Amino acid sequence: MAGSITFTESRSRTVQSVSMLWVSSAAGAVSGIASPQISGEILRAVFSPGAAGLQPTDLYDVTLLDEDGFDVLAGKGANRSNVNKEQVTPLTGDGVTTNQRISVDGTLELQVANAGNAKSGTLTIYFR
Repeated sequence: MAGSITFTESRSRTVQSVSMLWVSSAAGAVSGIASPQISGEILRAVFSPGAAGLQPTDLYDVTLLDEDGFDVLAGKGANRSNVNKEQVTPLTGDGVTTNQRISVDGTLELQVANAGNAKSGTLTIYFR
C-alpha cells in the first residue's frame, strides 16, 4: 500500500458520490486501498488538486481500477492539471459506438502516479 485515502460518501439522493481525498507517498504514488462499495453507472469524475504547497506535480496520473482490473476512468485520468479543477465523463464502446457509460458494482482502487512526495488531491465520482 502506498499513500493514503480518506473517503466521504453522499448516498441520500438519486445521484450519489464518493470523494477520495488522497495523499501521495514519498514515491509520489497512491495504491492498494479499496473504496467503499459503488454500484451504478459513472456519470462524471471531478479532479481537484491540493492547495498551494500540497498540489501535485503537473500532469499527474490517476486510474480507478474495478475488481476486474479495468480502469473505469477509461484513461481520462491521465495528465491532470495541478492548478485547475477538471471534470470528465468516462465512456466506453461496444465496437460501434463509444458513448456508453461505464457500470461498476463493487469496490474500486484509486491509483495515483507522478504526483510528487506528500502531495494531495481529491477525486470525486458521481454515479447513479
